[in-house]
Amino acid sequence: MILPTEPRIPTSGLPKNLTIALRFGLALASVHLAEAQQPGKIARIGYLTSAEPALDPTHVEAIRLALRELGDIEGQNSAIEYRYAGGKFERLPELAAELVRLKVDVILAAGGDGVIRAPKNATKTIPIVLVGQGSDPVEAGLGESLAHPGGNVTDLTNLLVQLGGKRLELLKEAVPKIARVAVPYVPADRTHRLELKSVQSAARALGVTIKPREVRDADDFDRVFSVMSR
Repeated sequence: MILPTEPRIPTSGLPKNLTIALRFGLALASVHLAEAQQPGKIARIGYLTSAEPALDPTHVEAIRLALRELGDIEGQNSAIEYRYAGGKFERLPELAAELVRLKVDVILAAGGDGVIRAPKNATKTIPIVLVGQGSDPVEAGLGESLAHPGGNVTDLTNLLVQLGGKRLELLKEAVPKIARVAVPYVPADRTHRLELKSVQSAARALGVTIKPREVRDADDFDRVFSVMSR
């Protein structure tokens, strides 16, 4: 993993975790783009995500701002190859293979484990930067260790899964008489499911009963909170 001096990235209007992830990602990318940015040569960045274009403007704008801060202006001395799976995870290997065939200089994979496995399986040489990771990258098989990941993959992880149980411990410490805790989660999200297991494991040791509440979409929140209040 190569992390040179991180560039300054405009943060106005951008989620903090995304800004930090891109700061590391573009710092890494800048090392590999240096060779591509010879006179007359355009640096090429591959961007892979499971989202749809209409739902991903924040990530794209953050990337453009970060590149501009590094002196790379899309359309002038750098080009971004966008690949969207549109929610169809089975398309990710095909899209990752396209980016490899285009010989991009670095791949930014926006999403969790399911997104990064496609480019990881497609290339062992092109640097891959994961943007948006909540699980343990070592446990997910993305690196040998946090200190020395090796390979061509790097990312910024907030270890959401491992912190689930710790959050419950802190809640119990703050409110010792607490007995039942509701946990809203998205069943389709692997990280949410793993975090729920972490919370349930901690709950058994703390003598707390966990009440999982599935949230399928934004409209579900009113129903879930109504059930929890009853």
